[in-house]
Amino acid sequence: MSLALLGDALLYAVLPAYAADFGLTLPWVGVMLSVNRFVRVFAYGLIAQATARFGVRAMCIAAACSATLSTLIYGFGTGPLILLFARLLWGLTYGVLVLATLSYAVSHRKRAGTRIGVGQAVQRIGPILALFGGAWLVGHVGANSAFVVLACFTALALPIALRLPKVPAQINQARKPTGRLTRPAPIDVLFFLQGYGVDGVFAMTVTLILAQNNTMATAVLGGGALLAMRHFAEAVAAPLFGWIADRYGAHRVFVSAAFLTMLGFMCVAVGWAVLGALIMLTFRGALASLGPAVIAQGLSEQDDVLGPLARMQAWRDFGAACGPLMTGVMLAVTTPELLHGVVAIALALGIAYWIRVSPPPNVAK
Repeated sequence: MSLALLGDALLYAVLPAYAADFGLTLPWVGVMLSVNRFVRVFAYGLIAQATARFGVRAMCIAAACSATLSTLIYGFGTGPLILLFARLLWGLTYGVLVLATLSYAVSHRKRAGTRIGVGQAVQRIGPILALFGGAWLVGHVGANSAFVVLACFTALALPIALRLPKVPAQINQARKPTGRLTRPAPIDVLFFLQGYGVDGVFAMTVTLILAQNNTMATAVLGGGALLAMRHFAEAVAAPLFGWIADRYGAHRVFVSAAFLTMLGFMCVAVGWAVLGALIMLTFRGALASLGPAVIAQGLSEQDDVLGPLARMQAWRDFGAACGPLMTGVMLAVTTPELLHGVVAIALALGIAYWIRVSPPPNVAK
């Protein structure tokens, strides 16, 4: 997962600023940064069926190959059609990998928070390196060539996938399709808003906000650094807050992290972009493990946990898909700061809704 994420991570920092180099307009940038999530929303069920049929090892081998191919296309392809194909391919690739990692993590229910957190930490290493090193590469070899270099590193995922066990019993078993976009639970609403705001509005506009007072090259470096902070915060906060959730209960910690994420959006909205980004991204990283921990702690050992987790992931992806798409359109008539303010208000309403209808469990597991 860490190696597969290299190209996708850099694309968010580069594409809004270098759209012309890829033969795209700004609205097309919004499409490219959202279509991979749209395809996942509706493909999770089929991916789960395919994983049960062919095994996680075979699916991860295919995912390593397709991740390399999609990153190569970012480097050599120009124009909407070829890049659209690459983003659809990446969406399916990530869907395979996210369900595989979640399946491994929740195989020990009582330690799900810690295991998901540690997994998230490992997965973030690649994107952090891509955003720092990739942004440097863009300044020296150009945006397109940087992705060709990253594709060489992504290819290293293949020998790792080949070393996976052939038949991991806890994963390679028949399950009903999961991850369909069914009616959301209250926690799904919050994760939809988080995906819409952080992975949509913020990820697409951070470089543009910094470019208001800096050169484009400086803005790309700064935007890349802040987007890398998203992954770094998840690498640190996810395992820490996952352990706290397992030990003390996830409900109250989740509320606090969601509130502080909202506060980060408010700071960006009033012009404190860097401070707001640091607050928002730190506690977004905490939510990455706290959300699954809330779900796991609310179920018994006999209940299926993968279905609710996949549904939450589907709604988060749906929000992250709508975010860039709507932002690309809305930037023509409003400012990035105002868009962050709207997200802050929506998050406040979502938190109030979740607190009202989701009482904390009596006993933390």
